[in-house]
Amino acid sequence: MSEIIYNVENSIATITLNRPEKRNALNDALVNLLKESLHQANADESLRAVIIKGSGKDFCSGADLSALQKIAESDVLENWDDAYNLMELFTLIRKVKIPVIAAVHGRALAGGCGLATACDLVLASKSAIFGYPEVKIGFVPAMVMAILRRNVSEKRAFELITRGFEFDTTTAEIFGLINEIFDDETFEENVQNYVSGYQKISRSAVILSKRLLYQMDGMDFETALQSGVDVNAIARMTKDCQKGISRFLQK
Repeated sequence: MSEIIYNVENSIATITLNRPEKRNALNDALVNLLKESLHQANADESLRAVIIKGSGKDFCSGADLSALQKIAESDVLENWDDAYNLMELFTLIRKVKIPVIAAVHGRALAGGCGLATACDLVLASKSAIFGYPEVKIGFVPAMVMAILRRNVSEKRAFELITRGFEFDTTTAEIFGLINEIFDDETFEENVQNYVSGYQKISRSAVILSKRLLYQMDGMDFETALQSGVDVNAIARMTKDCQKGISRFLQK
C-alpha cells in the first residue's frame, strides 16, 4: 500500500497521507513521498491548487514511534539530516507556485500541526483538534516556530510552543491559524467547493501573488513596495491580464 495517494481531478491535485493505521504519522518515507508529490504538482501547468489531507480518522498525528526511536538512537549529525529533510518540506510548500491547502479532520498534532500551519490555507472540520505538544517530551517545534511567528502574535506563538496544549477549531480560528471551519458531515464537499474557486480566477495572478507575499518577509516598507511595482508591471503583461482587460472593456 502506498503511503501517499496522488490524484488529479478538475485541475486540482489531492495528496492524501495514507498511513491510517499510524494516524498518518510522519516518517522519512512519508516526508520524501510528500516532497515528490509536491514537485510533481508544481511541474503540472494545468493545476490550479493542491490539497493535502489524511486518510482514516486523522489528518496527521506528528512523528510515529519508529521515528521517535530513530531520534533517540541517532547522533547529532543524523538528527540534523532528519530535521533538514522536514525543513525542505516546509520550504517547498511555499515554493510550489500554486496554493497548497491543508484539509484537516481529526487530529493535527506536533509535526502534523506543523504541516498544516506550513500550508498556504487551512480548512478544518468542526471536530478537528490542533496542537504543538513537543515540549511535553522535551522536544522543540523549532522549524514550525518560523512559520508560526508569521501567522500569530509573538505572545500567542510563545504560549502555543511552550505550553503544548491541544485546542479546537474555534480556538484555532480565533488564533488566526485556520481559514474556514466546515461541518464534519459535509467537510469533503465543502473543501472541494472552496478549492474550486481557484478554477475561476487567473492562475498567473495567483502564482505572482503567492510569490510576492512570501518574498516580502523581512523586507522594509519601501523595498516591499518596489517589489510590488515590479510584480504589478509583470502582471500587466500576462495573457490572463490582457484577456481580463479586454473582457472588461467589452462590457
